[in-house]
Amino acid sequence: MSQTLPPLNALRAFESAARLESFSAAANELFVTHGAVSKQIKQLEEWLGVQLFDRTGGRVKLTDTGWRYLVQVQDGFDLIANATAQLKEPTRQRRLVINSTPTLAMHWLLPHLSEFQQQYPDIELRLMTSDRDIGRLDAPFDIAIRRGPGDWPGFIAKPFLEERELPLCSPALLARLPLERPADLARHTLLYADTRPAAWQRWLTLAGVPELKPAAVQQFDHFYLALQAAMDGLGVTLGPLPMMQGEIDAGRLIAPLSGPVVPVRGYCWVVPRLAMDDPAIGAFCQWLESVAARLNGPGLRIGI
Repeated sequence: MSQTLPPLNALRAFESAARLESFSAAANELFVTHGAVSKQIKQLEEWLGVQLFDRTGGRVKLTDTGWRYLVQVQDGFDLIANATAQLKEPTRQRRLVINSTPTLAMHWLLPHLSEFQQQYPDIELRLMTSDRDIGRLDAPFDIAIRRGPGDWPGFIAKPFLEERELPLCSPALLARLPLERPADLARHTLLYADTRPAAWQRWLTLAGVPELKPAAVQQFDHFYLALQAAMDGLGVTLGPLPMMQGEIDAGRLIAPLSGPVVPVRGYCWVVPRLAMDDPAIGAFCQWLESVAARLNGPGLRIGI
């Protein structure tokens, strides 16, 4: 085994530098010098016989080979970390780290998590949110939830939640400004999000009013802010269903138009390939699928 393993200090330096995209940042994290990190990575490249970093232009950048190797190395480090934690604290609850996109976490995942915790009281959940690609996350995770399918080497992914978009607004706004057909959106403020820049144009085109000019536009950097603005009566957002079904059922949002209902990329659970045999991870993924199937099953309840 020792003959097939690369130098472990060099491997640790590589993982840190690749994750942080900087030799200097890796040196600070590992409490060594920049030169030491550079030397260790060079040693690793010579041992492997491949180039892991492109060093042109005074900057370092992972090669394609380096990215593929990083995924596998991080999987190995995660397995070691989990095994060590279980050995040191064998009676501790099993912890799952879930990394989800913010909007899905706030409006779909959190409202249902108590159901999972009741079914699996011995599994502790830690929920983290991020929009970053899973290959560039700073912290390890057991399960990620991202739009997909995507190109995720070293991971297993499966779609579980379909998504459709439809204009949503608050009942109070609708009482002030009726919205009976797509053309009526010209009297409203449309709420945009940087994370979904083409959503409104796609919907307006399918609704037959591609040249519509709204009364005003408000832009937000995150989609969940646009959703909150809609609930506060600031305008009309293009909201995802069934993610926002709870807000519709609670009367905080309403879907005044019956269509078009536009299908968009749904969500996948994403798990490191080497962790797929973990019973806790399997239980959570199956639970995600069961909740999504239940919510997708009866069709839309748009509350108009």
